[in-house]
Amino acid sequence: MIRFFVVFLLLLGVLFGLELTPWAQQWFVEPWTARLATISTSLVTLFDGSVHASGNVISSAKSGFAVSIEAGCNGVEATIVLLAAILAFPAPWKHKLAGLAVGIVAVQGLNVVRVISLFYIGQWDFAVFEWAHQYVWQALIMLDVLVVWLIWVRRVPMTSDAAPPAPPALAAG
Repeated sequence: MIRFFVVFLLLLGVLFGLELTPWAQQWFVEPWTARLATISTSLVTLFDGSVHASGNVISSAKSGFAVSIEAGCNGVEATIVLLAAILAFPAPWKHKLAGLAVGIVAVQGLNVVRVISLFYIGQWDFAVFEWAHQYVWQALIMLDVLVVWLIWVRRVPMTSDAAPPAPPALAAG
């Protein structure tokens, strides 16, 4: 357990450090965020054709309201936490990769719901938008990461170096 915690913290430090580099921002974070805006907008336009995305901004031509998806709201940080937790856990690599694939989809799927809901809440009541943005959705996204990781941990076999020791065999009489 201590090994997991130490590796988890080291991975968090390295991955968050990498995320902040200009290279990662330009080649990963900004395109990821723009893609999130595009995906969210494409779902919204199924019901409201007046909505469009430009980079990381989603706006409504009808109401004039717009949201800008910034760091902390693009799901990258939540994904980093999930990535570090899965990679730090002593499990076979094929299970880690499967967990990452399913987990990233789960986290980003909920993040799309988050962006769309905040877009509509902001058009309805900006004070509620601020509260939902700052408190409700921040907690729900991290809760999603925790739940995804816990479900994955319950289903994955641990590697032999992390498995609890087997009880001693009883000698037959």
